Amino acid sequence: MKYKIERCLFQKVLFYLLANRLNYRNHRKIIIVDGETAFTGGINVSDRYINNNPRQIFWRDTHIRIDGPGVFYLQYLFFTDWNFCTGKIPKPHKKHFSGKKISDGNAIAQVVASGPDASQPTILFSILQAISLAKKEILITTPYFIPGDAIIDALKIAALSGIPVKLLVPGKSDSRLVNAACKSYYAELMTAGVEVYLYTKGFVHSKTLVADNNLSIIGTANMDVRSFELNFEVNVILYDENVSRQLRSIFFKDLEDAEKLDPMKWEKRSAYKQLPEKLARLFSPVM
Repeated sequence: MKYKIERCLFQKVLFYLLANRLNYRNHRKIIIVDGETAFTGGINVSDRYINNNPRQIFWRDTHIRIDGPGVFYLQYLFFTDWNFCTGKIPKPHKKHFSGKKISDGNAIAQVVASGPDASQPTILFSILQAISLAKKEILITTPYFIPGDAIIDALKIAALSGIPVKLLVPGKSDSRLVNAACKSYYAELMTAGVEVYLYTKGFVHSKTLVADNNLSIIGTANMDVRSFELNFEVNVILYDENVSRQLRSIFFKDLEDAEKLDPMKWEKRSAYKQLPEKLARLFSPVM
């Protein structure tokens, strides 16, 4: 049996040296199956996630499966992206939006999307709201931490208010320049009481947030300016204690393969180490 597979390119780049369109890339990872099941999160379609080559860095990521009505908006996002790329509007059919009820699980899922075409940075606002409403604990995993003043201030306010805030970031990254820029933010956060952990097993690519053990976020958006303002992204907010407990357990399991930064030692690092980080930070808005 032969199957027809269609593909299209999102904002095809012709001249990389002049590719300002590279700023407006589609960073969403969405799979829809029969209009009933969807997958999204940090995992790309890449062999590197197999982690079977000892000479390559270990990749650690997080993805989520959704069954039921939560699939609908992800399906809608795929159709709008496809329409944008091809100029063709898929013919709607009831099979695309199944009314099948799911008996297992009852978590409330809210899909949040944003991009340069949106009137508001919805993903940024949702993360700020999650941080500001937290009362007991905030756990964040992100591969790229170039957050901007709003996120920095929100995390500092939470930590200074006595809320435990833990940030897990890569010890090694797939980009030295980006990793250097990320490091320039850690001292300011640790001074306010935020605990920063460097993942040492490999490269942590997960994008998750857990607040107060009853709200969690899994998605494609990094905690950086590019994801908040320039990329097309999608996150899923889950209002469920069971899911949050699972993600919290995973977070602390990852901490077993991480190094906690000492604020005093970090601050006393040589100028030779700090200077490249401060220079890289100058370019952080376009990273």
